[in-house]
Amino acid sequence: MNQKIKFAVIGCGHIGKRHAEMISRNEEAELVALIDIKDPSELNINQYDVPFFHSLDEFFASGIACDVVNIATPNGFHAEHALECLKNNLHIVVEKPIALTKADAEKVIFQALHFHKHVFAVMQNRYSPPSVWIKEMVESSKLGKIYMVQLNCYWNRDDRYYKTGGWHGNKKLDGGTLFTQFSHFIDIMYWLFGDIENITSHLRDFNHQDLTDFEDSGFVNFDFSNGGMGNLNYSTAVWNTNMESSMTVVAENGSVKIGGQYMNEVEYCHVKEYTMPELAPTNPGNDYGAYKGSAQNHNFVIENVVDVLQQRAAITTNALEGLKVVDIIERIYAAS
Repeated sequence: MNQKIKFAVIGCGHIGKRHAEMISRNEEAELVALIDIKDPSELNINQYDVPFFHSLDEFFASGIACDVVNIATPNGFHAEHALECLKNNLHIVVEKPIALTKADAEKVIFQALHFHKHVFAVMQNRYSPPSVWIKEMVESSKLGKIYMVQLNCYWNRDDRYYKTGGWHGNKKLDGGTLFTQFSHFIDIMYWLFGDIENITSHLRDFNHQDLTDFEDSGFVNFDFSNGGMGNLNYSTAVWNTNMESSMTVVAENGSVKIGGQYMNEVEYCHVKEYTMPELAPTNPGNDYGAYKGSAQNHNFVIENVVDVLQQRAAITTNALEGLKVVDIIERIYAAS
């Protein structure tokens, strides 16, 4: 193409502004519009000298040339906005999750195929050095057969996060703790080990009765379709601050553990005939609204979109993978 890829962003909250920033920093990308239902004066977006619209319809009617729309609206609007953009012959980048139901995710994929457009699912944790490292460990069979995987996600989400009048905590717009808080880590698990089956779930709401419409904690057990067993233990009821997101793998040739707030550091590696290499530094953990941890990896997402549309690379997280994460979360909730 040898031209800049033109992006618009719908949803100008914390993550939407992060998308806009990463687009603006990419020499082969151009930000052409911002879209949000709020007034621009409320959004702190003065640094972006681009047209502003209050709806996708307004944006489409403007006739502004565009290649890609980045969807960073509340979860419950992702599928609706994705379908509108695809119908208008635009590629889409969809923040996690790509939808709140498998059925809606399938509609998005069908529409994308019908209009011959790409769907990029945002799962930026795949780009962290520990994630890249453990992916190579699994695919190269250095670990051998996978016996057991334990995923622990223990965060704090209290009234500083679930603010009155906001969309977080609303069942229709948020979807649930696994969709908004921990879908990145379910994606990493699926990316590494494949699908799960024989799911049993035990979910509880300990201290979020006045903050959300759904659970804050859960124990989930399952088998991997490819062999081995696993469990997911999660909570947003941790007092005051995030504790950890970690993955422990017990396998035929050894064991490894990735920890930190975003599974951003290797805490343990003991594998037969293997010496742990020194990994590139990882960004520190993330807290409410701070662009740290995995949020820093959005630059890689934008780079991949540009590379794909310039026909230099394949999509790193495709629509089917995004659908699979929604499907797994839906089945975990159904098993409770």
